[in-house]
Amino acid sequence: MTINGNSILKKTIFVFLMVFGLYYGKDFLMPITIAAILSTLFLPLCRKLEQIHIPRLIAVILCFLILLSIISGIIGLLGWQISELNKDIILIKEKAINSFNVAQAFVLKHFGIDNKDQIILLQKEQPSITNVMSSLAGTLSEFLSFSILVSAYFILLLFYRRHIHAFILQLSSTQHQNEVKTVIADAAKVSQQYLLGLAKMIVCLWIMYAIGFSILGIKNALFFAFLCGLLEIVPYIGNITGTLLTLSMAIVQGASYPIIFGIIITYGTVQFIQGWILEPIILGPQVKINPLFTILSLIIGQLIWGVAGMFLAIPILAILKIIFDHFDVLKPIGFLIGDLQKVPKNTKLPIEPL
Repeated sequence: MTINGNSILKKTIFVFLMVFGLYYGKDFLMPITIAAILSTLFLPLCRKLEQIHIPRLIAVILCFLILLSIISGIIGLLGWQISELNKDIILIKEKAINSFNVAQAFVLKHFGIDNKDQIILLQKEQPSITNVMSSLAGTLSEFLSFSILVSAYFILLLFYRRHIHAFILQLSSTQHQNEVKTVIADAAKVSQQYLLGLAKMIVCLWIMYAIGFSILGIKNALFFAFLCGLLEIVPYIGNITGTLLTLSMAIVQGASYPIIFGIIITYGTVQFIQGWILEPIILGPQVKINPLFTILSLIIGQLIWGVAGMFLAIPILAILKIIFDHFDVLKPIGFLIGDLQKVPKNTKLPIEPL
């Protein structure tokens, strides 16, 4: 077997340059990528509105208003649940102080650090109020400008979608245009399927967590159910984070051991139902990426684009799998990142069971 060293070197350099470009171009690429993914979700609705002779600009604006209302509804629901949580804030503070005192006693007993030194160490890590307010103002300003960019790109991409589609076709040769059309249609379809499936999954998780937490008698059960479901936008990590926050808050509020174990059992039950029942039905086979590459894509997405990269990692990887599956040279990569399946019959390599 011969290995072309120059070819491998060129591909390695290309991958590093691509990652370099994604990282340093994130301020430009992130909003337009988010807008592109969201715009695929509204493609069918926009087409239907245009088919009933609504002008394209009006149809696009209607789609944007629907998106805005959905996001506003989620933010409003989250704000309502947080306001409900604030009613118990005094009790939570008292429990937190008691837990802090217990932790101080543990550190003093096992590490010999007295309470004054512990407070000094904590104060060194705490930023000043001025720095906190300045950071908060900067974050809000960045979020506002980012939201404006995503909104503008969303409207423009939907409005000029046929123009962009024609441009992509012009880049390909005549004999490959049908293949390119198929890739574009399948990529848009898998993005729609993922976003719609994700929305349905979040609603199902809200219901299941709300039932489980309410049966256990957890305070603010609806808030934690909403949080655990909403964090599903980051697969695996989001659910675990939401459950850990629920556990931590339950412990701070003085929950008994049966309730704590009940939270863990609820999480395990919900994950079993999600993995074995909901995902195969809701997401379907097209979005199936095996867990190894799902986690790898989340980590790489976070390293390159932060939280937004974790949200975009799965739909982008699913779109890339569609592209890989349509080109013979890239089919092995599509097979690798896809869900478990039989080795293709036309493979030329001798396969031995491991």
